[in-house]
Amino acid sequence: MRLQARQKSWAIKAPFHITGYTFIAFDALIVELTDEEGRTGRGEAQGVYYRHDTPSTMQAQIEALRAPVEAGIDRQALQKLLPAGGARNALDCALWDLEARRSGKPVWQLAGLDEPKPLRTTYTLGAEEPEAMAEAAKAYADARAIKLKLTDDGRSAERVLAVRQARPDVWLMVDANQGFTRESFARLLPTLDQARVDVVEQPFPVGKEDWLDGLDRPIRIAADESVQDRRDLKKMVGRVDVINIKLDKCGGLTEALAIAGEARALGFELMVGNMGGSSLAMAPAFVVGQLCDVVDLDGPISLIDDYTPSVVYEDGSVWCPEAVWGGA
Repeated sequence: MRLQARQKSWAIKAPFHITGYTFIAFDALIVELTDEEGRTGRGEAQGVYYRHDTPSTMQAQIEALRAPVEAGIDRQALQKLLPAGGARNALDCALWDLEARRSGKPVWQLAGLDEPKPLRTTYTLGAEEPEAMAEAAKAYADARAIKLKLTDDGRSAERVLAVRQARPDVWLMVDANQGFTRESFARLLPTLDQARVDVVEQPFPVGKEDWLDGLDRPIRIAADESVQDRRDLKKMVGRVDVINIKLDKCGGLTEALAIAGEARALGFELMVGNMGGSSLAMAPAFVVGQLCDVVDLDGPISLIDDYTPSVVYEDGSVWCPEAVWGGA
């Protein structure tokens, strides 16, 4: 086996604002594994910015495992050699892709899933002035579902109402990225209900999950940052309705599928999300999305350039051709 790991920065069309952070590009690590017959499996990871999981740190983790990887590591052994995070995600997805090419079976078959179908995906709006967000929502004329990034600056209600007025037709969710207090969230809830928001993602900071206890709310709550991998699921029982699975957080498709199974058994609904990136980053998450109630796989929409072939966005849905990743 030959291992290649390289960094790439994907330029985006405009800065993207969330609570406490502004993205000006999606920085990625791309891993390629080539076997003795010239078949190559690929994986891409952005890492987890709030855990200081960067392309440089991911590359260092992978280079430290060059010997066992090139000797022929398998996915189960990889789970024990690397922690959850972007490095394991990139390697794990490359191993799945390579296995598909070697076996002549696409990844969805290897994972024991039904043949994939297009998925309705959210189109995400960064936290901007309410008028700008409304115009951006109109510009996403193809969108059937929109996700709004909100910050606790006193203008969240304006943003939500502006977008709802601009797009009365779409399904809405909002994402606070840990930004609310109990008080600010309580003040906002009537507006969210009025605007027919269906899901609120990660309203409170990690470590403040008890703020959800006894919360009177008419809207589903999703956990993102509070659930990194399977170990975090049980603490969220009775506190949230939906678990957001991201491959960069949990460390790859292998763990993502395991989370999906365990979360369902605990009574949660499922969401698949992304940390940004290209079609190569979205493709394995598209496999997980086949199991999910909410899909947020719009990362490539904001890119200036992408792979060819790429994932396809049409009529508010995302479709991943097998030629992008994971095909036989």
